[in-house]
Amino acid sequence: MTVAPRLSCCLTFDFDAMSVWVGSMKSNNPSMISRGEFGATALPRILELTRRHNVLATFFVPGHTALAFPDLVKKIADEGHELGHHGWVHENPADFNEAGERLNLERGFDALHKAAGVRPVGYRSPAWDFSPNTVNLLAEHGFLYDSSGMANDFYPYYLRTGDTWSLDGPYKFGDTVDIVEIPATWGLDDFPPFEFILGGNTGLSAPSAVEEIWRGDFDYAHANCPGGVYDLTMHPQVIGRGHRMLMLERLIEYFKVQEGVVFETMGAYAKRWKYANPIDHWKHENPPDRSTNAT
Repeated sequence: MTVAPRLSCCLTFDFDAMSVWVGSMKSNNPSMISRGEFGATALPRILELTRRHNVLATFFVPGHTALAFPDLVKKIADEGHELGHHGWVHENPADFNEAGERLNLERGFDALHKAAGVRPVGYRSPAWDFSPNTVNLLAEHGFLYDSSGMANDFYPYYLRTGDTWSLDGPYKFGDTVDIVEIPATWGLDDFPPFEFILGGNTGLSAPSAVEEIWRGDFDYAHANCPGGVYDLTMHPQVIGRGHRMLMLERLIEYFKVQEGVVFETMGAYAKRWKYANPIDHWKHENPPDRSTNAT
């Protein structure tokens, strides 16, 4: 009988490169855009770190990045890491109609296949935003899991489609769909505390402060959420700075020696969780209004 890990640690890296500045930030500034290019400089450092610690990670890559750095993206896959879908050019899905959002998904698929010969089973929305069409489109394209929602912290759940809300009525829950959600949080993301944006995000926090937060959430999950998942979101252009790499290595070394902890890709965790939690049984045990069991 296989015993499930006490806690799965999923190190994830959003290899946005220039796309975050071109797509999300709408920048035409060559200097700002070059900050994304540093992600390609830092990526080999991250691969060396994971190789040295025998850790597999998940890399979410926009199609734009895959076409800009195909050799690096192929190297990620060749070293056994998982490649996930991260849009086309780090666009916000909510800015597009259904046809435009579908096109962005397909362009991302095509670019990742061209660079590394893979079709991802996992999706992470740029900036974690959805449109009303996103969940249906993810189902249409056969995704196993998503990592954009925040309705839990250390336990997965199944996504819903068709929720409705208004200012003068109750929230109405839609239909559960067969896509595993591995929840994310801005509190376990390196971009807000570290990345400086003039006139916007101040960033530049001391690694010791971030390390305290990330380790604290890990300790809570390990003590209180058996079978759960610790989802840490990082960006090569951010975490790849020297002092932050030292922090990340300290955390990996700490996580590794805790009882029952495994490092695995999100795809591996989602596949195992889905097998152990068939959707019909899960819906019966987890009605969305939390008030009574479904019948």
